[in-house]
Amino acid sequence: MCNGIKASLFLLLSITMSGAAAAQSASDQPKASGVETDIARIKQAMLGNWESIAPEVRPSAGKSPDGSLKPFYLKRAFKYLPSDRFELEVVNSADPYGAVPLALIKIGGHMLWQGPHPIAAGAQKVDFVADESYEVTPLAAGFADVLNKVAPAGYAPWAVNSPQSIFGKTFVPFGLKEGTSFMEYDLVYLRGDLLFWGARNIRRPRL
Repeated sequence: MCNGIKASLFLLLSITMSGAAAAQSASDQPKASGVETDIARIKQAMLGNWESIAPEVRPSAGKSPDGSLKPFYLKRAFKYLPSDRFELEVVNSADPYGAVPLALIKIGGHMLWQGPHPIAAGAQKVDFVADESYEVTPLAAGFADVLNKVAPAGYAPWAVNSPQSIFGKTFVPFGLKEGTSFMEYDLVYLRGDLLFWGARNIRRPRL
C-alpha cells in the first residue's frame, strides 16, 4: 500500500497498436486466472495518492484558427481507494509552467476494470466513471467571466475560489448533459513507482 504521496507520470501513451500486437493470437492471451491475479496486484500497488511530477500538456478539443489543436496544460492529483473508488483533482493552467491556474476540477467515482490492453504487457483497460461527484472552481476572474456567459443556467454566479457542483447537471463547457455521469475510457499501466494513463483519441483535420 502507498502510504505517502508517490511521484507519478501520467504519460500520453499512444493508443495506436502495432501490427504485431494487433495480430496476437488467442492462444497467446493470458488465462483468466492470471488476468485476475494481475489486476489484483495492480489494484493493491495503486492504493494511495499519486501526483503529476510536472505540468502536463494534452491536446484540447478546441482548435486554433489554422485548425491545429490547442494545448491543454494541467496537473493532477489522483487517489485510488478500496472498492475501486477514486478521487481526482485537476488544476488547469493558462501556461505550460502551471504559474497561471485557471480552474480546479474535482471528480469522484469508480473505476471499472475491462481487462488487458494490448499497448503493453500488464496494461489494463479501465473506465473512469464520475458517479459520485463533479465540482468546478474558477481560479481566475477571466475564467469565471467565461462560465457566467456560457454556463449561467442552473448555477449561482460563478466567482473565483467559489466551487459549484456540476454533478448530474448540464454543463456546456464540458459537454455534460443532465442526468448523465461523465465517463473516460482509459488505460492504467504501472512501472515501478510511476503510474501511466493513456492519451485522448482526438482526430486531427485531414490536410
